[in-house]
Amino acid sequence: MANITMNAKDAVSAKLAECYVTIEGRRYLLMQGKDFEANFEKTKQEINILGKTGTGNKSTGWKGTGTLTIYKNTSIFDKLMERYKNTGEDIYFDIQVTNNDPTSAAGICTMVFKDCNIDGGVLAAFDVDGEFLEQEINFTFEDFSNPTGFTMLAGME
Repeated sequence: MANITMNAKDAVSAKLAECYVTIEGRRYLLMQGKDFEANFEKTKQEINILGKTGTGNKSTGWKGTGTLTIYKNTSIFDKLMERYKNTGEDIYFDIQVTNNDPTSAAGICTMVFKDCNIDGGVLAAFDVDGEFLEQEINFTFEDFSNPTGFTMLAGME
C-alpha cells in the first residue's frame, strides 16, 4: 500500500472566497463578509423494528440553516428586517459563495443557497473595547445547488 498524503498546498484558504447576495433581482458583492456557514441537517424519524432491540432511523426531509457575519457598514439586511416589521412582507433572497484558492489543486467550488430568509440579526451595536462593528445574521434556506464542485485531488481515487 502506497503512502499517499495530501499536499499542504491543497488545503483551501478560508480567506479566498467571494460572496454575492441577490435580493429582488439586485446582486450585491458582499465584500464586507467576514464569516459564513451554511448547514444541512436531515430530519429523521425513529423506527421500532420487530426482532431488534435498537431503533432504526428513516430520513424524512432536511432543513437548511446558516449564519453570516459581516462588518457592519451596509444596511441592506437592516432594510429587509425593517420592511418585514413595517409591512409583514417577508423577503427571500439568494446567497452565492465561491471558494477559490489558486494554489490548491482542489480548484473552485461554488454553492448557491436559494430562498434564504432572515431569522434575525443585530440592528445596532457598539463596544468601547472593541475594534470594528459587526452584524451577525441568522437565516434559513429552502434549496441549494453546487454548480461548481471541487476537483478530486490526486490520490483520492
